[in-house]
Amino acid sequence: MKTKWRLLVSDALSQEGLQVLSGYPEISFEVKTGLSPAELASAVGPYDALVVRSASKVTREVIERAERLKVIGRAGVGVDNIDVEAATRRGIVVMNSPMGNSVTTAEHTISLILAMARHIPAANAAVKSGRWERGKFTGVEVCNKVLGIVGLGNIGRIVAARARGLSMKVIGFDPMLTGEAASRLGVELVSLEALYRAADFITVHTPLTRETQGMIGAEALAAMKPGVRIVNCARGGIVDEAALAEALRSGKVAGAALDVFSHEPPPPDHPLLKFDNVIVTPHLGAATSEAQLRVAVDIVHQVVDFLRDGVARHSVNLPSLSPQELEAVAPHLELGEKLGRLAAQLIGAAPQEVTVALGGEAAALQAEPITAAVLKGLLSSFLEQELNYVNAPFIARERGIAVVERRARETPDYVNTLAVAVRTAEGLREVVGAVVGNRMLRLVKVDSFRLETVPEGHFLMLYNRDVPGVVGAVGTLLGQAKINIAGLALGRDQVGGMALSLLQVDDPVPDEVIERLRTIPAITGARRLTL
Repeated sequence: MKTKWRLLVSDALSQEGLQVLSGYPEISFEVKTGLSPAELASAVGPYDALVVRSASKVTREVIERAERLKVIGRAGVGVDNIDVEAATRRGIVVMNSPMGNSVTTAEHTISLILAMARHIPAANAAVKSGRWERGKFTGVEVCNKVLGIVGLGNIGRIVAARARGLSMKVIGFDPMLTGEAASRLGVELVSLEALYRAADFITVHTPLTRETQGMIGAEALAAMKPGVRIVNCARGGIVDEAALAEALRSGKVAGAALDVFSHEPPPPDHPLLKFDNVIVTPHLGAATSEAQLRVAVDIVHQVVDFLRDGVARHSVNLPSLSPQELEAVAPHLELGEKLGRLAAQLIGAAPQEVTVALGGEAAALQAEPITAAVLKGLLSSFLEQELNYVNAPFIARERGIAVVERRARETPDYVNTLAVAVRTAEGLREVVGAVVGNRMLRLVKVDSFRLETVPEGHFLMLYNRDVPGVVGAVGTLLGQAKINIAGLALGRDQVGGMALSLLQVDDPVPDEVIERLRTIPAITGARRLTL
């Protein structure tokens, strides 16, 4: 068969992955490793596909010089080294291989738990230096100990299964998992506070977000039982390293094992490197030959399937749509993801049911990718794994979340609408948006409050009694705090009833300002939103 596509492999890929490529005569591939971003930009022009690992930096310049590029495949999970926004703008699919590293990272977590419990690294170093100090390295059993897992995604679930095999009692916290789904894993779902109080070992498997930054900090450490041991193989920054060092000095924490740091590599004078009861590894969670083989073979098959058949599996920026379908549905995908992200910031418990309703002209669109976009936005704030339009519906089903799609050909106020309703144990929250004019996005309803604003940037959301003077008082307080208001949308249920205000601001409103706003008598609720 005549060559149809050219593919560039710019990072070291396992031989098995290259052998898979060799089996496709319609694909010509070259391996050029060690390229700087400028060199990659110069080389990428004639290629239809690019396969990378973490070393290659696929910058905006690289993408702008990629005249023929159709797909970028990342052999691994993270796509931090790829400018996904620039690729999306150029219509280039970015896909990763998210499943290949899960077992490896989970096994590294279990290895660190056991090594920490028995002081293995310190004991090994002592013997090799000529010291035989059996009494100094008396450890603890993990059998019958309580393991608290924060985040029960792919990796957290595998850790739970392995820990149960060690006869540990496993408890977990995951705001996006139902109790029924957790029980099927053999995990008791508890609140974060209860997990801190009960766990002998705590391991985190969440993404690094504004909510999880510094999650394991001074307050959380104070709430834990004395002698707790902490593991982080997820992301640097989830554990407050200074607070952990202080808890180790005080004896509150008996040990820690870290595979990741806020800044990598950590400086030689990092305080955590000075403790004998702290184990550190250089971000080895995904570093096994089996994992590297799996991700290489997976991404090669994915890229080839896309080139040959247009099938985009594990795409991080595009759904599985034809170019014609994508053109029509693209603004609704963006709106759906924003509405899902907004709903995630409004709910206070795990979603039990998500309803996606397409109204007006939108009712004629393909609903599946729009629903996937909503679920991606909803779930991505809570899960450590990379979410995309392919796996978000599967993960929702796996977590016991019912998904309902509805259509209505007529809408009272807009040519088209997209409504997202999320039911939790606490009740129902609904957000509604529309695509207007030249593909412009609007948020038009939050619960029972009708309003209109552009769903982009930072917001301050206020609930207040509909009485005079509230807007002025809020404006004065924000002005005193040097916070600029970029836009204002107001809605109320009835005259003199309750009102909702969405103030678009240039920067996130600090916590102390939120607390001051809550002291205004008419305000019954205040929160920060980011879209």
